[in-house]
Amino acid sequence: MTAVKQSNAYIRLATSNDAQSILDIYAPYCLKSPSTFEIQPPELEEIRNRIDKTLTRFPYLIFEEEGQTVAYAYAGQHMERAAYRFSANVSVYVKEGFHGTGKGKALYSVLLPLLKKQGFCNAFAGITMPNAGSEALHRSMGFIQTGLYKNIGYKFQKWHDVSWWQLPLRQLVEFPDEPTPISKMLEDAEYSFLKPRNLD
Repeated sequence: MTAVKQSNAYIRLATSNDAQSILDIYAPYCLKSPSTFEIQPPELEEIRNRIDKTLTRFPYLIFEEEGQTVAYAYAGQHMERAAYRFSANVSVYVKEGFHGTGKGKALYSVLLPLLKKQGFCNAFAGITMPNAGSEALHRSMGFIQTGLYKNIGYKFQKWHDVSWWQLPLRQLVEFPDEPTPISKMLEDAEYSFLKPRNLD
């Protein structure tokens, strides 16, 4: 796992101070796309809370280029019950005008190995169908479609299917160690590049 090499672009962990730039990317998806089932953009404070909650355990990454956030990706608990704690859901969002430029793949290329290193065993992604770009991205990262929820979402006066994709991250063992929180991972020099630069 390596950082983005260009001097004008890099991937790092988000902080609550990134909430506005993240909301700027996410809001058009709420208003114009079935990719998310939120219909109205969340309030700024809600985005801050989501970032902080995610970072108690999972990575929340942003891709910065020329001083602006152009994409972000994060992980979260697959489901709330305790037995699901070794599986994570992943999501990636790219700013309008930057699709097809490799930003999503670059973020996943950091996020997925990081989840593996933390000790998570599976990554899952839900894709509102059809979405050829997202399907291609997840296939390129090794995900396999494992399920389909028919007509599970209603948005823009239309019913939508959601396909579920799975990526095994590590070999399963009888007594797995508990996943390591992302904050602990940053104590390892290997992951120091993820720290926001103003916190170095």
